[in-house]
Amino acid sequence: MKACLPQKAVIREVGPRDGLQSVRTLLTTEQKCEWVREALAAGQVEIEVGSFVPARLLPQMADTAQVLHYARTLPGLFASVLVPNLRGAEHALEGGADLMVLPLSASLAHSMANLRKTPDEVVGEMRRIRAARDASGSKTLIEGGVGTAFGCTLQGEVKASEVLRLMQALLDAGADRVSLADTVGYADPVAVARLFEQALRLAGDRFWCGHFHDTRGLALANVYAALQLGVDRFDASLAGIGGCPHAPGASGNASSEDLAFMLASMGIDTGIDIGKLLALRRKVARWLDGEPTYGTLWKAGLPGHFDRPHLAG
Repeated sequence: MKACLPQKAVIREVGPRDGLQSVRTLLTTEQKCEWVREALAAGQVEIEVGSFVPARLLPQMADTAQVLHYARTLPGLFASVLVPNLRGAEHALEGGADLMVLPLSASLAHSMANLRKTPDEVVGEMRRIRAARDASGSKTLIEGGVGTAFGCTLQGEVKASEVLRLMQALLDAGADRVSLADTVGYADPVAVARLFEQALRLAGDRFWCGHFHDTRGLALANVYAALQLGVDRFDASLAGIGGCPHAPGASGNASSEDLAFMLASMGIDTGIDIGKLLALRRKVARWLDGEPTYGTLWKAGLPGHFDRPHLAG
């Protein structure tokens, strides 16, 4: 079984964006920059540092331009941002983001609540973003993230055929990469295997990432199902924080530290020093005092028979 799994995997840290957008506490720009710096020092080389959305809607993201500017000064960091539209993409291009993620919800109800656009209108936005990127001469990559891929708390069922149709539409509209997200934590390992297999057949090496929420305790099991298909990049959030304001009850991303530990235990190299990651978790949890945090490794600690070099990958 182990021979079928990737030898290396990347955990893209989304806490500074997906995590913080779902909490009431407003971290300072300095705290966010410290988070990014220490996450990189712990071996997290891909970090989603914020989103270019109106500050009146998400004041937690008001300083994304400043955080991105700082992130760009850190050697070895691949900094990404979320953009909901062309205006956000223009900010990402101005800031020199390595990658920008345009979220598309396969659920019509969620798409209207989250972006006030139909899924196909978001595809049109992808075309405009691709044109703007190409006209600017920028090397910023564009990822189309298909969310609510396994169902939606607002709409209910989301058909796999619709998810795949929209993924193909994003690719046709100019996305360099595509990914799948279980926005509301409905997925199970069998469902992940079925949908990801079809997505990989469709997108090939342009398939970029899996994004799982642990709302019902299945995030790591779902990661394992995707690993068996060769997927080797996953979003996760320090302390498992995060969720979508328009997905009631869908709290909690996969925990970065729990996922890093699982992968290291399986012999999959992530390049992450889990001891440093746990120390950063303690710091961020103090900053977010009173906010709900998740995960289990921080409670149990590292097993005594695992040494640091093994866990650092």
